[in-house]
Amino acid sequence: MKVILALGNPGDKYTNTRHNAGFLTIDKFAAELNVNFINKPKFAADIAELNLSGEKILLVKPNTYYNEVGIAARAIMDFYKLTLDDLLIIHDDTDLDFGKIRVRKGGRDAGSNGLKSLHAHIGSDFWHIRIGTDSLLRKQIGSVDFVLSKFNSDEQKILHSWIFPESIKLINKFLDGTIESFSVKL
Repeated sequence: MKVILALGNPGDKYTNTRHNAGFLTIDKFAAELNVNFINKPKFAADIAELNLSGEKILLVKPNTYYNEVGIAARAIMDFYKLTLDDLLIIHDDTDLDFGKIRVRKGGRDAGSNGLKSLHAHIGSDFWHIRIGTDSLLRKQIGSVDFVLSKFNSDEQKILHSWIFPESIKLINKFLDGTIESFSVKL
């Protein structure tokens, strides 16, 4: 069994914001596989279940806010008796330029409150896809307002033409066991 857990904030207010790059990516992946998310309160998450090549896969969007995603991760890990090797996290990263994608296993939280929550609840030795969201706008409006700002129309085009397809390739590499650490960019 594998779990792909995306970081983001629940609610329409946060749709298409930079902090929801993980949610946007997993939504695109779920749409391509024609699976729907169902609210699972005991896991504090919306979950889509599917089987690929005989293996159960959970796509997870925590209902907690970004800073508490570790709660949902811990509940799922405990219930299904999973290890960190079974888990892939997808999240935004303001330390990476927009359009850059980095894959690695383990690592520091780099100031991300979502990663801090995951590290506190489950540890840090999991695979993650970091989606770069940084731009000059962050320096103009500050980091807090920046991560809650929406992608502009040019950025949305890049999300759909580059970031989502590349991230989905990486998700598939995780699922087939061929994922490895590296960075890619436009």
